[in-house]
Amino acid sequence: MSQKRQEIIVSAAVLMHSKGYENTKLSDVLEAAQIGKGQFYHYFSSKHELGIAVIDCFYQNWNRRLIEGILDSQKEPEIKFNEMLEWVVKKHESNKAKCGCAFGNLAIEMSEHDEMFRQKINAVFEIWVEKLKPILAEMIKAPYCNDPMVINKLAQGIVAMLEGGILLMKSKQDIKVLTNMTDLIKTLVNSYAQPVATGELE
Repeated sequence: MSQKRQEIIVSAAVLMHSKGYENTKLSDVLEAAQIGKGQFYHYFSSKHELGIAVIDCFYQNWNRRLIEGILDSQKEPEIKFNEMLEWVVKKHESNKAKCGCAFGNLAIEMSEHDEMFRQKINAVFEIWVEKLKPILAEMIKAPYCNDPMVINKLAQGIVAMLEGGILLMKSKQDIKVLTNMTDLIKTLVNSYAQPVATGELE
């Protein structure tokens, strides 16, 4: 990928994270990247193609930091789980709780209207759930760890709670909303990690 094309994608990513896809006009991208229309169309056939490239850019950063850096690491499952929650909070502390989740924002804005956007964004959440499942299976106790349905629901629930917490955090512009959610998630997972008394299963 040429350096200039990457610069255009990064400039557009900043705008789309803050303003959304539809509210980011091509003129905004041209100004931010300091290019003209001719140069833009040398690298992209349309704004839509640029939007897909922006999602891929978001994914590469997310995959490198969360998936490869934390969930796929060789650390103990409890450490990976806690580092994931800490990473989510720190990521949003750095932008002062203003922008929200790039994937969540675009899912709300675009999933109903553009199938390619929907599929790209859905793949991110599916990967997150799949990477969480073996970690949770190691953390929680029998009989839950032996039930794939329980593990799947728990992983989906955690991702949904985090994304919902990020949305409420953005609405309130208060990082405490997200830290409250991560505390609740820890309590939930710890409840599954406790041994189940024999009588409770009867």
